[in-house]
Amino acid sequence: MSHHIVAADRLSFSYPDGTSALRSVSFTIHHGESVAVIGANGAGKSTLLQQLNGYLIPTSGQVRIGDFPVTAKTLHDVRRTVGMVFQDPDDQLFMPTVFDDVAFGPLNLGVTPEDVESRVSAALQAVGAGHLAAKPPYRLSCGEKKRVAIATVLAMDPAILVMDEPTAGLDPFSRREVIKLLKEFSHTRIITSHDLDMVAEVCNRVIVMHAGEIWADGTTEEIFADAGLLASCRLEPPLSMQNCVVCSRRRPVSAD
Repeated sequence: MSHHIVAADRLSFSYPDGTSALRSVSFTIHHGESVAVIGANGAGKSTLLQQLNGYLIPTSGQVRIGDFPVTAKTLHDVRRTVGMVFQDPDDQLFMPTVFDDVAFGPLNLGVTPEDVESRVSAALQAVGAGHLAAKPPYRLSCGEKKRVAIATVLAMDPAILVMDEPTAGLDPFSRREVIKLLKEFSHTRIITSHDLDMVAEVCNRVIVMHAGEIWADGTTEEIFADAGLLASCRLEPPLSMQNCVVCSRRRPVSAD
């Protein structure tokens, strides 16, 4: 593929009930970029991500992954390249054990059983879930399920990693582990998240969506410095960029 470029050209999508979720969305993401798609609830972020792996097909316009337009005929090739982690891990975990879930993708790609075992082990270790391999997914906590869902995608060795709210529901330690994993992933990363501090740390580019449209596309620093833009899209700067409430309090005047 042409450096695993991800491109949307006047992409629009409406749900069967007539709800318009995306309106003429266009962008190009190049190999190795780390891009966040942010916006308030209902902005169209998750719908957009599901177009990139063919889980939803555009009503009009086109998505291209490298040399392939995303269509029903190209899904096999597209999904070998684009690994998608859904917001709800229950959408990805359906096998009797965690090991089986993580092995499912590589086995369907034709990877040998010996290589599958090493891939599963490496993917689970990468997300700190090696001790969960024999457990049934329904016995996992929300945070454990999230980590295993990420492992199911890592085991397929994708060139493009697409993640919908990767840190949602995680405790602070697990959140830090996911951030570390994202920073170490050497290929393309496309992330949606309300965790804007994570976005500021991981992503060098931000696409802002509002009401199904792209309102801004720029560097992370430019986007988060534009208070007017953020406010108009019902967003706020990351907490790390806001004034500290404690430090900004006026100290009481001494009686001495």
